[in-house]
Amino acid sequence: MILIVGGNHQGKYKYAASCNEEKNIWNEFHLFVKEKLSEGKSPEEIRAETNERINANPNLVVISDELGCGIVPFEKEDRDYRELTGRLLCEIAEKAEAVYRMTCGIPQRIK
Repeated sequence: MILIVGGNHQGKYKYAASCNEEKNIWNEFHLFVKEKLSEGKSPEEIRAETNERINANPNLVVISDELGCGIVPFEKEDRDYRELTGRLLCEIAEKAEAVYRMTCGIPQRIK
């Protein structure tokens, strides 16, 4: 599995598609977390669903926007979403074979 993170519209998907012939891409992981929270899922349920999806597909490329570099949100729900997404991305990065950070369309391998 590969993880690609970076700011919005930084070329993450284009890079993932160019490196993954099978097109096994889970794009916008951060929005998956937000959707599951809005459905009332607990962090544990979201973690379990994330792990199930990753374990079922070892060739997966996970793409997510970086959420932790901006202003801390005022609303508790937004802070909780940002924190959960960050923690899940840390767990994904730990399991990943490679982790890339994208800036201006330039990939930088950080793991």
